[in-house]
Amino acid sequence: MAATSTTNFSIGSAVSAGSKLGPVSQSKAFGIRFHSTNYLWRSNGLKTADSVSCQSKSSFLGSESSAALRRCYIGKARKDNMRTYSHGQPQASYKVAVLGAAGGIGQPLALLIKMSPLVSALHLYDIANVKGVAADLSHCNTPSQVLDFTGASELAACLKGVNVVVIPAGVPRKPGMTRDDLFNINANIVKTLVEAVADNCPDAFIHIISNPVNSTVPIAAEVLKQKGVYDPKKLFGVTTLDVVRANTFVSQRKNLKLIDVDVPVIGGHAGITILPLLSKTKPSVTFTDEEVHELTVRIQNAGTEVDEAKAGAGSATLSMAYAAARFVESSLRALDGDSDVYECTFVQSDLTELPFFASRVKLGRNGFEALISSDLQGLTEFEQKALEALKPELKASIEKGIAFIQKQPVTA
Repeated sequence: MAATSTTNFSIGSAVSAGSKLGPVSQSKAFGIRFHSTNYLWRSNGLKTADSVSCQSKSSFLGSESSAALRRCYIGKARKDNMRTYSHGQPQASYKVAVLGAAGGIGQPLALLIKMSPLVSALHLYDIANVKGVAADLSHCNTPSQVLDFTGASELAACLKGVNVVVIPAGVPRKPGMTRDDLFNINANIVKTLVEAVADNCPDAFIHIISNPVNSTVPIAAEVLKQKGVYDPKKLFGVTTLDVVRANTFVSQRKNLKLIDVDVPVIGGHAGITILPLLSKTKPSVTFTDEEVHELTVRIQNAGTEVDEAKAGAGSATLSMAYAAARFVESSLRALDGDSDVYECTFVQSDLTELPFFASRVKLGRNGFEALISSDLQGLTEFEQKALEALKPELKASIEKGIAFIQKQPVTA
C-alpha cells in the first residue's frame, strides 16, 4: 500500500509510517493516527499532535481499551519522563515465553506476539519441532529477537528473566480418549511447566491456556504455593476467547460496529460455566428473551461449532491464538505503565463463594489490581439463574485440579 502523509502508531504490529519517516507498508492492525502534517518527533517520542483517531476497526482491544490506549500514549507524549520511543514506536522492553510454541495454538500465537512493539525477546519452547518455527518467525522485521528451546534440558534457560509466560501446551482430545485421559495428560504438562516457572521466573505473569482451564489454573496455583512463590495477582486463566466470541456474535446479531462492542463474560471457561452478561453489553442494547438464550448457548458452545466445521481436522486454534495475543498485549501495556487496562480472566477471586472465578479485572504492573464487582450487580433473572447453575460444575472442576496436585508431589 502506498505511504500517506500521516503516521500510524501501530499497537499489536510493527510500526508503519509514511511521509517524513520514509515509506513503509501500512498495517491493517489497530493504529493511532496523529492528524498533523507538522508533527515533531524527538528521541523520546512524539512531541506534538493535533488530534487522534482510531485507524482501524480491527484490534485485539475493545473500545474501552482502545480509548485508554489513545489517552495513554498521547498523555505519555506530553510528559518529560516518558519511556524512550524511537520514531513513534514504544521501546521493546519485555521478554515473553511461549511454552508449547510448535503446536496449533502456539505457532499463530507466537506470530502475533512477534508483532508487538513492546516485546524485546520472544522465547519459544516445545518438546520438538520448535527450531523451525523460531527460524521462520525470526525473519519477520519486528523488534523482538526470537530464540528457540527444545526439551526439558533447555526449559530453565527459556524462562530466565522472562516477564510474561504463556502456556498453550497440551494435547487436544482425540478419538477414544476419555475426559479423564485428557485431564491427566494436560494436568501433568501444566504441573511440570509451572514448576519450571516457579524455579526460574517466579515474578512473571503466567497465562494459562491449556485446557481444562477451570482445573489447570488451580493446579498452577497449588504448584506455586508448594514452591513458596504464589502470587495470585499474577496467575491468569486466559478466557479472552469467550469475550472475543461474545463481542463478535453480538455485533453481528445487532448490526453494531465491532470495535464498539464489549460484553463481559464471567464464570469459567467451559460449557455452562461460561456466562456472557448480555445485559451489561456496551453500547447499551436490548435483547429479546430468545436472543439472550440463543446467543448464550452459541457463546458457550462456540468451540464445538469450530470442531464440527473442521470435521475432525482441528479445533479453535486460530481464534484462541488471537484472543491469547490480545491478553498478552494487555498485560504488556499494564507492565509498561498503562493505568487503564481491563480484561476478563479466570483468577483467584472473592466475588463469589468459589475460590477461582472469571470476571473483569483491572491490570497493573504487579498483576491484577482490582476485581470489577459491579459487573455482578443488577443481573437479569436469566443471568442470576445461570450464575447459580454454573457454580456446582465450576466448583467440581476447581476441586479436581486441587486434588490432582495434592496427590502428586511437586518437584523440589
